[in-house]
Amino acid sequence: MIDTDYQELSAKENNVADNKQLPDQLSAEDITVDTVESSWAILSEVTLPFLIAGLGTVCAGLLLDVVQHWRVFVQVPEIFIMVPALLGLKGNLEMTLASRLSTASNLGLMDNPESNWKIITGNISLTQVQALVVGFLASLAAVIFKFITDGHVSIIHGLLLCTSSLITASLASLFLGIIMVSVILLSKKYNINPDNVATPIAASFGDLITLSLLSGISNTFYLRLYNQLYLALLSAAIIILLLPVLWIVTRRNEFTRDLLYSSWIPIVSAMIISSLGGLILDKAVSKYHGVAVFSPVVNGVGGNIAAVQASRISTFLHQSSHLGLVPTAESGSCGYCITKGIHLRSALLLYSLVVPGHMIFLYIISYLGAGHATYTLVFCLFYLIITLIQVALLLICTNWLVFKFWEWECDPDNYAIPYLTALGDLVGTGLLAAAFVVIEKLNNASLANT
Repeated sequence: MIDTDYQELSAKENNVADNKQLPDQLSAEDITVDTVESSWAILSEVTLPFLIAGLGTVCAGLLLDVVQHWRVFVQVPEIFIMVPALLGLKGNLEMTLASRLSTASNLGLMDNPESNWKIITGNISLTQVQALVVGFLASLAAVIFKFITDGHVSIIHGLLLCTSSLITASLASLFLGIIMVSVILLSKKYNINPDNVATPIAASFGDLITLSLLSGISNTFYLRLYNQLYLALLSAAIIILLLPVLWIVTRRNEFTRDLLYSSWIPIVSAMIISSLGGLILDKAVSKYHGVAVFSPVVNGVGGNIAAVQASRISTFLHQSSHLGLVPTAESGSCGYCITKGIHLRSALLLYSLVVPGHMIFLYIISYLGAGHATYTLVFCLFYLIITLIQVALLLICTNWLVFKFWEWECDPDNYAIPYLTALGDLVGTGLLAAAFVVIEKLNNASLANT
């Protein structure tokens, strides 16, 4: 199901001057200098937000490196399963929100103050509904996966996970939603393409805010859980009672009504995929504490790059064609693989940031003495290799997924990014854990917990 209100208003805004419809397809010769950003323009707008986002993931990694030793993380290891799913909220919700608002801004839908306010309030209430549902499902998935792997589950731990996840998801979504709206409005004011900056900013704040909230809330409830069980029950009840109110507000908003019903499949699917990455993380940190500090960095950077590319392609499609019709410049026998054109150029530019970016982040982590590892040449080489593999896979998937969703008449702003960030979590955590195992096999025992 598609968001028909967005389409109708989009058509009005784009054709008001000449009362013409968008072309059914955009040919290669139609793509002019006016519609294509220069390489310098892309790099100049992307690099700083990318580095800021990377530093945000480094901070999140450093925080996870510390809190993994907290009593609540040791006694309730199921929290590790929830970490990628909750950190993935920025991909499921905030990056998707950023991509939707970026597209709306580029299409001129936010030029009118009245529609601007409706778009903002509707999307904030929508992300709150989505956050509460995903938060509950993330805690449920953690309990189920723990039961499958260990054969037992604690009801008390389940209550702790549910309450912590609900509150964390709601507060993180609210904070990040406000930040995203501010970024979009400022980008519009200063004539900056929000596709290049909104999703990296979401990534930079997302991991750190979410992990800080999860750690603090879960630790607080754990210390009080057995003596003051009613606090957890009361908190969960209050949060759950807000859901019907937010649902009604979202349903009454013309810009989010359809999304309220059509956005669940990618969000829930992405949460399950991220939870599988969390299961790998749970097992990996039990043997390699160093995985904890690098996991948010690897996953965050990869998901960030994929989200920027997805947002750019989605805006291009909205501006050049109708939902379901792929521009002729992008069609061919290669199945939407990145083989030529403007999307190949932007993908290569984003890919070029991987090695220098991760070298900076590695240096910071090493300088601060975090990671429970000796930063040998072998370790750094393996680390850079897995990040290059991860981002290459994500960029290929990005191009294919965005065009496929568009062809299937599913708005990629709402469908592509959740899957991409979730795949980034699963592939990144898996490759990182595999790298630690391989390096240990090469007799670099400094990586194993001692």
